[in-house]
Amino acid sequence: MRGEIISKEYQEMVWAKDENGKEYVCYTSDVKDKDHLSESEKSRCLDSSQVLGDSW
Repeated sequence: MRGEIISKEYQEMVWAKDENGKEYVCYTSDVKDKDHLSESEKSRCLDSSQVLGDSW
């Protein structure tokens, strides 16, 4: 059951980038264009370098 919940959540997420190429992890419902995040969209996403580190 727990694995199914995690899988469902993961499938609703997308890797997105801002205008500088910085990567974020976002829910698809929070992003219009995954290649051009706005400031308001970034506030609803997770900066991937906070989790994975800058060298990822």
